[in-house]
Amino acid sequence: MTHSIDYLDEVVNISYLITGAEIDRMVNAISFLKGRLFIIGLGGSMANSIHMAADFRKLCNIDAYAFDNIAEFTARANDEGLENIFIGWLSNIGKDDALFVLSVGGGTPKVSLSLVKAIDHAQSRGAKVFGIVGPNGGYTAEHGDVVIRIPATKNITPHTEAFQAVIWHALVSHPLLQKNKMVW
Repeated sequence: MTHSIDYLDEVVNISYLITGAEIDRMVNAISFLKGRLFIIGLGGSMANSIHMAADFRKLCNIDAYAFDNIAEFTARANDEGLENIFIGWLSNIGKDDALFVLSVGGGTPKVSLSLVKAIDHAQSRGAKVFGIVGPNGGYTAEHGDVVIRIPATKNITPHTEAFQAVIWHALVSHPLLQKNKMVW
């Protein structure tokens, strides 16, 4: 019983530490997007990226994509190396597009190098980089254009992945971005 109470108290505290201004800054950046939105993540963040891309397409009419083809993902990992899995998939990203990174650690040269390489590739092509990451932020926070860090101090992975969903739902339901009403 104590864990559940403590966990929910952490959720409340985190929700007070994330500011509406951070979310609005991201809304404004996305509202100026002229091209496509490529959303990437690994593990649970990859699963979140698929849901997020669907919401941006359906609710905001934004041409959004997630790397949701497991056969292609594993083929690229096998043939090109895990650190390069996003490079080929992002081969046609350009200056009107944006890369959106969902990650607990944000990527580092030692952990989630594939995210680091994807960010570098996107920026070399003139694309913007957005992110929702854990408290350390990693490479995404250091190099992204607009990045929100989830200020979790305990249970970092579950809180970061859960708040990715909270924030992307705040984005797709924002009046500046939402074009189609939700049924529920």
